[in-house]
Parts: sequence; C-alpha cells; structure tokens
Amino acid sequence: MGLATKKVNFSEIVGSPSRFLAFGFGSGLAPKAPGTCGTLAAVPVYLLLMDLPLVAYLIIVLILTVYGIWICGVTSRYFAVPDHPGIVWDEIVGFLITMIAAPSGFIWIIIGFLLFRLFDIWKPWPISLLDRHIHGGLGIMLDDVVAGVFAAIIMNIMASVV
Repeated sequence: MGLATKKVNFSEIVGSPSRFLAFGFGSGLAPKAPGTCGTLAAVPVYLLLMDLPLVAYLIIVLILTVYGIWICGVTSRYFAVPDHPGIVWDEIVGFLITMIAAPSGFIWIIIGFLLFRLFDIWKPWPISLLDRHIHGGLGIMLDDVVAGVFAAIIMNIMASVV
C-alpha cells in the first residue's frame, strides 16, 4: 500500500505507546502537513526542556534520538510502509536538535521552527542522500537529525551577528 493511501485512525495510535510517540502524540494524524504539525508538537516539548543545563538537554535529546530510531522502525513496520507521513517523531527530535544552545526568546523558537522546516523540506545535500539511501528507523530519523544540525548552525550564526 502506498504512503498516501494508508489510512490510520486515532485508536490505532493510542493503542501503542511506540505508535503514539512515533505519531507525535497524535499530531502526525493531521490530514495536511503532518511534518509541520509534528514540529509544532515539538515546541511544548522544547519549552519543558529549555531551562535544563546544556549537558542534561543534550543527554535527553540523545536518548530521544536513539529511542526514536526504534519507535520509528517499529511503527514503520507495523504500517508496512518505509516512512509513513504520519511518523513525526523525527521532526520532534530534529526541532529539539535545532534548539540546542538556542538564544532565549520566542522569536528564536519561531526562527528555529522555520529553519528546521526549511531544511527538512528542502533536503539539501547530504540530507537528500541520507533520505534516499538509509532506510528503516535509522533512515527515518537521520535526515531530520542532520536537518536539525544544519538549522542549529544557521540559527547560531544568525544569533552571533544580531
């Protein structure tokens, strides 16, 4: 079954903690732009974590990334598609990576959101290469991890010149 034709209902998602997380607490069920909705779901997660010491923030993001490889892989296999559009845990982690050492202020959350979405959608090299050639849970996660790194670099450069 193709990516666009696989219908998913809310009870399928809440019936499994791994699917619930992979679908970004249900945000991946959005009929349009599930990746953007998943990134929006990442904002409150970031708000909960942003005041942590940098080392604690990094450890949590690393744990969420490694766990994400597993939950995205399990969910992808459950729905029998390589990367179901509703799987948005990768967007959540990608946004959290974007926000590593981000300047404080709501404007930087917006800038981080926009930069991450830009890199996630545009997929410049090597993101596009990773997206095409690495599959499974690792493949689902890795392109968004790199998009988050690119967005974080650009945002921190922007912050240093403001």
